[in-house]
Amino acid sequence: MAAKARQNVNAEEFSKQLLEEIKGGVYRPVYLLMGEEPYYPNLVCKAIVENCIDEFSKDFNETVCYGADVNAERIISEARQFPMMAERRLIVVREAQLCKDIENVSVYLQEPLDSTVLVIQMSGTSADKRKALYKNAQKVGAVLEGQPLRDYELASWIQNYYRGKGLQIDPDAASLLGESTGVNLSTITAETDKLLKNLPQGTVRITAQDIEKNVGISRQYSIFELTRELSMKNAPKALMIARHIGSMARFEMPMAVSALYNHFSRILRYGALLQQSRYPTPEQKAQALPGVHPYFYKEYDTAVRNYPVKSAMAAVGLLCEYDYLGKGGDGLAAGPDELLVELITKLLWL
Repeated sequence: MAAKARQNVNAEEFSKQLLEEIKGGVYRPVYLLMGEEPYYPNLVCKAIVENCIDEFSKDFNETVCYGADVNAERIISEARQFPMMAERRLIVVREAQLCKDIENVSVYLQEPLDSTVLVIQMSGTSADKRKALYKNAQKVGAVLEGQPLRDYELASWIQNYYRGKGLQIDPDAASLLGESTGVNLSTITAETDKLLKNLPQGTVRITAQDIEKNVGISRQYSIFELTRELSMKNAPKALMIARHIGSMARFEMPMAVSALYNHFSRILRYGALLQQSRYPTPEQKAQALPGVHPYFYKEYDTAVRNYPVKSAMAAVGLLCEYDYLGKGGDGLAAGPDELLVELITKLLWL
């Protein structure tokens, strides 16, 4: 099949398209699977390996190799062989970025065999979009690039993922799970699998209590809860949470500052919106508060009263300063726990 592949902008939507093709027995001659976020490239690669070649003919028609162990000549030689008593051959090059001359495979991509499915899988990186390998793969096959989610997109992604499984996850539960896993989508899906095994059969709604119990994170002592107490300017509780978070073994100041920066940036945008329009539309609110479920809008109504635009701007500036300090700026000797408490104290006084 020599169908022209569009450049992938939305990895989720494009991977769904490719998975539907694979389910229907339609394969492209070349798949270039790459990017910093491996979740969607891995999904497509797994589907190809599981469905492309019948089990009884895998020994003759399937080759899986690793970039560090092969060169372009070997890959091209394998790809140009015809299948034995089967419709197609499958060649999978894993960790292809480790193949020193992988770019030379572009020669084969000029006229790939219809009977060969070649999968070039790069981990944690992408092919150079200016060069022939990438351009030729786009012309004759499919290029799927996994990009990391932004922090503010994470909770929405989790909710959509659960919805696709026929489940409902509460907004605060999605935020709590995202805080625990970070933006690693494979970790989220793995934690979800473990969670579902531990919940009573027939469960369709996932609460924050379910996440606390089964994922091993306490909502009481989380960045999610810290931002909420800061919004309310509840100093005693905010400082208590900050001390607890800062003392955790896996605590990292830059990650905490990043979450707080996202929170106060939203407060700033929302405050600026309210200055322009006293009664903003739901669409205007959604634009000012990207990634925030409407469930949490009341919290931001309180936050903008406690941090008007001038104070929110000062908070953003303060967070930039502590991001620098948290990464070792000025050779500061203070520990991350001390820095966090100091930062929260200053934010509360704005």
